[in-house]
Amino acid sequence: MNQSLKPGENTTLNQSQGQVLVTHSVGVNLDVNLTAFLVSDTGKVLDDSGMVFFNAPEHVSGAAAFSPPISQGGSVSHSISFDLSRLAPSISRIAITLTQDGSAGGFADVPNLSARVIAGGQTLELAPGAFDRETGIIVLELYVRNGQAKARSVWQGFASGLAGLCGLYGVEVEDEPAAAPAPVAPPAKPVNITKSVITLDKPGSLHKVSLEKGAAAPKLIKVSATWVDNGDDQDNDDLDLRIGILRPDGRMSIIQAPDKRGAFEADPFVFHTGDVVSASASAPGIETVEINPAISHRLGGKVALVCSVYSAVGNGAVSVASLKPRMRMEYGDQVVECAFEFKGGFFSSLIYTYVLGTIEIDGDEICISPSGVTSKTGSEATPWLTRKGDKVELTMDGPHVFKGHPLERKGNKQYV
Repeated sequence: MNQSLKPGENTTLNQSQGQVLVTHSVGVNLDVNLTAFLVSDTGKVLDDSGMVFFNAPEHVSGAAAFSPPISQGGSVSHSISFDLSRLAPSISRIAITLTQDGSAGGFADVPNLSARVIAGGQTLELAPGAFDRETGIIVLELYVRNGQAKARSVWQGFASGLAGLCGLYGVEVEDEPAAAPAPVAPPAKPVNITKSVITLDKPGSLHKVSLEKGAAAPKLIKVSATWVDNGDDQDNDDLDLRIGILRPDGRMSIIQAPDKRGAFEADPFVFHTGDVVSASASAPGIETVEINPAISHRLGGKVALVCSVYSAVGNGAVSVASLKPRMRMEYGDQVVECAFEFKGGFFSSLIYTYVLGTIEIDGDEICISPSGVTSKTGSEATPWLTRKGDKVELTMDGPHVFKGHPLERKGNKQYV
């Protein structure tokens, strides 16, 4: 069911779970970002965790989660998923906002801007108003009224960008300190709204991230794989994110959805959040795993993870490379993307597995590297890690692993 909402109009959602999608055409010097604010009846966040965006991608309640933008065919898609059934009683609504942080100017320079809400079989099209030099927009509000999930189209613009929206919703942001008398009590730590994104696109490149300590340290390492519909008009754009875990004792474990999802607080300290079975131009496929930052300490030594995407033979002939898979690791305000540049030979429909990257965690240090390694033509073998002294070796000769089937042995290689 499709429905169009003009600014100021509201409607009932058929279900409490869904996704907000904002799309626009690619433009020069644009940096468009989507942010959710979870606010109380006062219109303010209860604390800084009420802001969900690129540096804090998921609310602790699970009521809102940010996904990185995806570019395809001259269009950029931004998304935030929501679950209004998880709103705490103290939270009255989720405000979905948009900012243009690039040097191009305001939203008058963002071409073909549109937004929609997808909740089950229901799609709401939110037609934007006319904008000029505004750099911040409240796009819509999601809320519950008399037990019914609802959406209200807003499209209200502001000239002060993300910092202005933070001020509107009561989020203190980092800034140059002003001269003032010393406060009686130390203030809360301001939110850092500056992205720190590292892109790795060449095999052999490496980036290190230090794990923080203390109560304020980020509580998870988030790794996501994204892919897009390749436009061949076939229902074959289903990839699966797999994580192979090399334990300190040399044994391997595998994580995949829906049957081998793992656990965050128990062995193996890696949890797959769920299976996604399709992608489209407006809604890229995204699968995510959450890694416990203490995994190395919990398992007793160095841990290595191989992150790959796989397209089963049963999905039909499709080039994994044509779906443009990417990997993104997020830890607090640190973001590392592995975006391998595909060459012509990678586009065979008989290559089923593509390794996005590897992650090594040793105590409180993470090392991430892109890969670009693929399975052999026609092979459904799984990526395998072996420790050779201080080095981790990647080979594509692990046992076949299929959804819903027991893990099998191949020679001396067996998952645990």
